[in-house]
Parts: sequence; structure tokens; C-alpha cells
Amino acid sequence: MSRIKSTFASLKANNKKALIPYITAGDPHPNFTVEMMHAMVASGADMIELGVPFSDPMADGPVIQRASERALAHKVGLRKVLALVQEFRVNDDNTPVILMGYANPIEAMGIAQFAANAKAVGVDGVLTVDYPPEESEAVIAELGKHDIDSIFLLSPTTEAKRIDLVVKQATGFLYYVSLKGVTGAANLDVEEVKGRVAAIRKQTHLPVGVGFGVKDAATAKSVAAFADAVVVGSRTVLTIEQSSEEDLIANISALIQELRTAID
Repeated sequence: MSRIKSTFASLKANNKKALIPYITAGDPHPNFTVEMMHAMVASGADMIELGVPFSDPMADGPVIQRASERALAHKVGLRKVLALVQEFRVNDDNTPVILMGYANPIEAMGIAQFAANAKAVGVDGVLTVDYPPEESEAVIAELGKHDIDSIFLLSPTTEAKRIDLVVKQATGFLYYVSLKGVTGAANLDVEEVKGRVAAIRKQTHLPVGVGFGVKDAATAKSVAAFADAVVVGSRTVLTIEQSSEEDLIANISALIQELRTAID
């Protein structure tokens, strides 16, 4: 059983929901990434979504775009991200790590090589924004050889027929994008999202996580009432951006603790 699947099973058995914070690897500096990952787990994160810096992050709003720019300024690419995961695994062999990014770095490394490298360092899932399900057979197959889950996005505009295609290919969990637009774009309509998640559940037994619009503890609590996981990205990255190096770990820990308390 994969770490993602076992984590969801354990949480369900304890009537809890997953908290999945996102950070961009290498932001604000690669020296802080692993320490932040450990701090988030200690503060209540169940899984970590680790962004792979990219020069043209089309699904991301200004906050995460700036994080990518800061990381790229420190020469953090896919190989460095994998090295950071490997460093994290030295002291944490239990927390699932999901890489989120874009196809170009994977294609540059080679799909087969990427999958093998990701497995070797302890990656559990991969979410690639611009691999549409119709063109994902090769990457899904390679990741599957190494028991790495393929995570897919669903949006408010995804039709039932396309949802059916996605759920046949996805493993681990489904990530419902609660807003039309990029990360951190607007305030979400919780009741509308609840209805969409209910409709998705009719087509799959996979857990459903919700993200792209969870900006505070109150929203996290509302989403956790019906979703299996709450994904928090722009809010986490904004906290990093607004923190000094001296108070970075304390601030990110406090945010995760606040979200954990609200979700529980």
C-alpha cells in the first residue's frame, strides 16, 4: 500500500481529514526547504505538496509565481528538488510527498529516468498540471512501475464524461480545483464546491482533496466538512514571502497549527 493510500486510510479510521500544505522547493532559499517540511509535519501536516520551480507556471497566481522566481534564482531545478526530498527522507520515512509541477522538466530528464529517480528518493505522488489525461499514458505507466501515484486536477468546468476519463487513470486521490482561474485567485463558494465534490464522488472511490482557494482557517474548516483533504498553497507561500529568515519556521509552524486545529 502506498504512503498516500495508507495515510488516507489511517485518517479515515480516526475520522480525520488530511491537511496538505504546498511550498515551492527552494523558496525562499533551498537551505530552508527540508527544515520547513519537517516543521509542517510536526505542526500537523499529513502530506506535503512540493512545488517544482518552473519559469512559466501557468496554473499559478502571482504569489506562487514569485516563489518560483525566488527558487529559480537559487538554481533550484528538478534534480535539486529530488535531492531535497531525499534529504527529507533521512528523518521522515512516513509522510507522503507529492511533487507538483509542469511537464517540461520531466520531459527534459526523460519520463522513465524521472520516475526511477523519484522512486529512489521517496516521492509518493506526482501532479503535472499540463499533462492532460488524453496524453498521460506514458508518464502514468512509468510512475506506476515504481508505485508512484498519478494525481490529476478536476475543475468547476470539468464535465462528467471527462471526470470519468480522469478517474480511470488517477491513483492516490483527486485534486478538485475550487476556483476558475489560477491559484489564490478569489474567494471560493463553499456550497458550490460541496455540490461539485458530491458529484465527483458518484464517479470514484478515490479520496477527493480541495485546493486553490483555501486562504484561512475558517475556509479550511468549511472545506474539511465534506472533502477528504484540504490543500493550502498560496496562503502558505505568502506566509513564507512575508517572513524574515529568523521567524520563517515559527510563522509557517503557527499557520499549519492554526489550519490543523480548524480542520479537526
